[in-house]
Amino acid sequence: MSRTPLFDRLVDDAAVFPPGNAPLEVAVSEHLARREGPDAAHLGPLLVRAADAAELARLAAADDRTRQRPLEVGLVVRPGSPVALVTGAARALRDDRRAHVAAIELGWSTDWRAALELDLPIAVEVGLGPDQAAALDDIANAVDDNATVVAKFRTGATPECPWPDEAALARFLDATILRGLTFKLTGGLHHAVRDDHDGEPQHGLLNVVLATHEALDGSEADDLTGTLGQRDAELLTDQVSRLTAVEAARVRASFTSFGCCGVLDPLTELEALGLLPPEGRTS
Repeated sequence: MSRTPLFDRLVDDAAVFPPGNAPLEVAVSEHLARREGPDAAHLGPLLVRAADAAELARLAAADDRTRQRPLEVGLVVRPGSPVALVTGAARALRDDRRAHVAAIELGWSTDWRAALELDLPIAVEVGLGPDQAAALDDIANAVDDNATVVAKFRTGATPECPWPDEAALARFLDATILRGLTFKLTGGLHHAVRDDHDGEPQHGLLNVVLATHEALDGSEADDLTGTLGQRDAELLTDQVSRLTAVEAARVRASFTSFGCCGVLDPLTELEALGLLPPEGRTS
């Protein structure tokens, strides 16, 4: 049974970010091609560094495919970057008819709320440390004030931060859903099922979907840890296939998207598992 709606606009195209590191020109061209192809229904915006906003505008203006429909982008700065870097980039593209800023992403800080002045959807990245609870409380307060903000969590390792294990991701999911927040993920999630690819641990997309479903049903972090560590692809596929349309919609209302530099990686695996239809994944 296809659960295609569960995966609609789920994967944000992070081709320019590590480990993909695609040149911006290549990322723009390939993203524009994909949005007209069989993966279009499952594709979110192209994520780009805020510092590249001017070059992005030039590339969008030079491509005829943006004449009738602008390139949809998310502007990103890493945690620790000045908020003004992303707000300035967003303002520079505000009136651009060929590149539309769909959202901005930045790290949590004492001054992140300056970005609220843009009146754009915002993803605020929170870390693993003791400040996570305060960051989530801050985001929840902004949401209570009618701001469109989601919590962002990094599921892959970086030179600065270790890979967050199942327990760390489970605590984030538990804390986020208890606060009634929506969230997106970034880094990792190249695979449908929890994997130790080439000796590097990677979380599985289906594991996250099911853990989110269970958290919404009241499961706590200890139980979610087991779900996130499950490596039985057949079992996970069966459980995801059994989600009702209402349950799938509820999961996606919490788990909005994830950024992946290999945007086709999870989609081709979902197709192989029978969760997306072959030869055009938009039935």
